[in-house]
Amino acid sequence: MEQCDVAIVGAGPTGLACGIELQKRGLSAVLFDKGCVVNSIYHYPTNLVFFTTPELLEIGDIPMTSLNEKPGRTEALKYYRRVADHYSLNVHQYERVLGFDGSDGNFTLRTQNKTGDDFCYSARKIILATGYYDIPNRLNVPGEELEKVIHYYREAHPYYNHDVVIVGAKNSACIAALELFWTGARVTLVHRGAGISNNVKYWIRPNIENRIKNGEVRAYFHSSVKEIRPHDVVLNTREGEVVLKNDFVFAMTGYRPDFEFMAEHGIHLDHGTSKPITDPYTLESERRGVYLAGVIVAGTHTNEIFIENGRFHGKVIAEAIEKSIVSGTA
Repeated sequence: MEQCDVAIVGAGPTGLACGIELQKRGLSAVLFDKGCVVNSIYHYPTNLVFFTTPELLEIGDIPMTSLNEKPGRTEALKYYRRVADHYSLNVHQYERVLGFDGSDGNFTLRTQNKTGDDFCYSARKIILATGYYDIPNRLNVPGEELEKVIHYYREAHPYYNHDVVIVGAKNSACIAALELFWTGARVTLVHRGAGISNNVKYWIRPNIENRIKNGEVRAYFHSSVKEIRPHDVVLNTREGEVVLKNDFVFAMTGYRPDFEFMAEHGIHLDHGTSKPITDPYTLESERRGVYLAGVIVAGTHTNEIFIENGRFHGKVIAEAIEKSIVSGTA
């Protein structure tokens, strides 16, 4: 059984930052991810440009360079690979953590790789840095299980000359709507609210609103999807039921952390804030020896923590773990 001081579940930017900070303190760490390194960023839209500048995405004191003011997905992937190489982080890609048992100072993790092989590891501490991008918020309507329903937008080309419905009106939905329209898809936007979200970036919002105003993108506000069928979609609107010819549905309704996994392992949400209960100074959870890092600390408030601030959790947690181990409490 492989042993380490700390097992880190999730190898995104925050998980990598935790591994680096632990390494700086002479502690061994193994990182696990059910996908590739920075798996969430890999699944971002192909042409995505971050809403922030390079220095705010940096970890491990390694500078990030970009051809433009704001880096793109490909530049970010290259950067985080370089960071992982620089620090020789022990990252187990495509190895899912099935669960863990034990107590502070003596945990056992059970994992499974992509070929179905099972493994066990021993760790003194555990850090959960699993993000929130893996579980989409569902529409909970008949037909959502159809293959034509997509929860992750990657690129527009496959949908050229098709009838596409986009559910949602935040940044990701608006970007998808614009790119699909520019690529020749017939786009309809459906949203429960009165219009495009006020949080949509300032350079995106007027563009999508002008497309709607000109009739180039059709929009149904104060509306929702009632049913998805093989060749059409049924909407509930203020004017009554509407049936639209449809080939693909993009349910851009957001994502959430794996609350079930956390609850199974002794981590629960605060009833007042819907956030996992953690020590605000160390980010240790209710279960001693288990720490939370990154966006999962925000629970359902996923717009509060991003790479820009989640990357600092590594130092906070590493300092707490070092103090605990040195003092002999774990």
